[in-house]
Amino acid sequence: VLPAGFGTYPGRKRGAAHPPSFSFPCPACRRDVDLGERGLGGLFRNLTLERVVERYRQSIDMGAAIMCQFCKPPRLEATKGCTECKSSFCNECFKLYHPWGTQKAQHEPTPPTLTFRPKGLTCPEHKEEVTHYCKTCQRLVCQLCRVRRTHSGHKITPVLSAYQALREKLSKSLAYILSSQDAVQTQIAELEETVKHTEV
Repeated sequence: VLPAGFGTYPGRKRGAAHPPSFSFPCPACRRDVDLGERGLGGLFRNLTLERVVERYRQSIDMGAAIMCQFCKPPRLEATKGCTECKSSFCNECFKLYHPWGTQKAQHEPTPPTLTFRPKGLTCPEHKEEVTHYCKTCQRLVCQLCRVRRTHSGHKITPVLSAYQALREKLSKSLAYILSSQDAVQTQIAELEETVKHTEV
């Protein structure tokens, strides 16, 4: 619902519309709530409900048998998954495609699934994927950590931004070290010469 309004006040042209405002009925009490200019995008995500839905989806997936993707017909039911290979295997096929003594033997088996997510860093406290970096605490945080009181008022940035900033800082430091390498080598040679002269 967009309330149409026109008004004049200092700094505003006559006839210009107010910024759009969105209202939405509250699911609990059914009263209209003003959501502001951002609408539903301005609301916080319900992470607890998202996890419940994700677990429900996984239980539905587990209800249907997942078949091995490498067996010749008749295919056997998959017992293992591999995040690196993005495939589900029966026991025999897993051994066959992950032979002992090869790089693939290092792959960690997971429960079989139809949707393989890329392996990312997870929060040790909440077992959620880390998405942000707290500059104040100098540690990676997940969405749940971010909304907790322990990080209120802290400087938190997305992981990618923190990575790029750190990479740029390290590149500058490395460039400085490499540029001053000749001067350092010269000083070392002079000191060695001084040591020899002192010994004489």
